[in-house]
Amino acid sequence: MPERESEPTFAVCDAALGYGGDPVLEGIDLEAQPGEIVALLGGSGSGKSTVLKAVAGLLPPTEGEVRLFDRDLYAAGTEERQRLVRRAGMLFQSGALFGAMSVLDNVTLPLRETTELPFDVMVEMARLRLARVGLSGYEHRSPGQLSGGEQKRVALARASILDPELMLCDEPTGGLDPRTAAALDETLLGLRDALGSAVVVVTHDLDSTRRIADRVVMLHDGGIRAVGTYDELEGSDDEVVVRFLHRDAPEGDDHVDRLEALERDE
Repeated sequence: MPERESEPTFAVCDAALGYGGDPVLEGIDLEAQPGEIVALLGGSGSGKSTVLKAVAGLLPPTEGEVRLFDRDLYAAGTEERQRLVRRAGMLFQSGALFGAMSVLDNVTLPLRETTELPFDVMVEMARLRLARVGLSGYEHRSPGQLSGGEQKRVALARASILDPELMLCDEPTGGLDPRTAAALDETLLGLRDALGSAVVVVTHDLDSTRRIADRVVMLHDGGIRAVGTYDELEGSDDEVVVRFLHRDAPEGDDHVDRLEALERDE
């Protein structure tokens, strides 16, 4: 875990977050340092993706602040906000690759939209990034020719092509088998080490969380229920945290029902 001597890459400060005036989360204080991986855990509907949207510049808080690179993101003007957000990369849950584009065109898309680099330079940058994620020689394939894990790797290459200082990852290992998920985690860790980026990961995957997270934040019942390393949360005496980390079924309706029943018993 990085030393806490620099300004955090982002900070959510006593924020209320929600939609249409209805708060999903309140009193949220959360930050990540350069080089730190923070995992957001919680049941379905707990607000994990809501936090990610707020940090990505897509959802202003109704109370409090969201600070990106020590600037109040939503108090900034439109141009400054765009500049701040461009310093972050986003890995979407589905990968969100464009099926009509080649792998190379998908990866160079951020370069083409935000820089004036010569095309041959963009191509070389994309080739190098694809090599880093283990996909050398895949440049001219289409997303439809790739496995789910390969699609996630292409999406990771695209999300990191601008060398972001912050990476926002929504369910990066979702839908992958354990071996493929573990390999993707190693790739993400390698990129974090190479770039020194802060990383925020929304996930249901506890094995992945254990492998990659420096700090884990568990959301429940409209707020932050627990914060710590994975081992610290595993040793918690909070019954909601214990039940979540030691659940014996995949994340889904049954699990949500159990959490809701536990909450009613408190």
